[in-house]
Amino acid sequence: MKDDVLLANDAFYQAIRNGDTVGMEALWAARRPVSCTHPGWSALTGRRSVMESWQALLTEQEPPELWPSGACAVVTGGTAMVICIEQIDGIELMACNGFVWEDGAWRLTDHQAAPVTAAQAG
Repeated sequence: MKDDVLLANDAFYQAIRNGDTVGMEALWAARRPVSCTHPGWSALTGRRSVMESWQALLTEQEPPELWPSGACAVVTGGTAMVICIEQIDGIELMACNGFVWEDGAWRLTDHQAAPVTAAQAG
């Protein structure tokens, strides 16, 4: 079960790197509440706002070379959480990705990422 969640997490980052808006849309839950907090942004809630943010991020500029590392999944029934470090342009971000089991696959319900300070790293 954890391996499947980690594969869904990897697909999320692959969609980002590929600028794949169709793939990104498919990765997010359709019938559950969703939220997203991009680094430096206010929290976004609701599928429309979240999808519009990804559309803008993936099409209005070159898709970011964002690579996850150290991913750790916790699964509890039909929900899961993945915590990982995102590497982008020499910067480390701590990310937390929430998933729910929907239509036979793990779908995102939440993504949050924020910079890791030197005092926190280690």
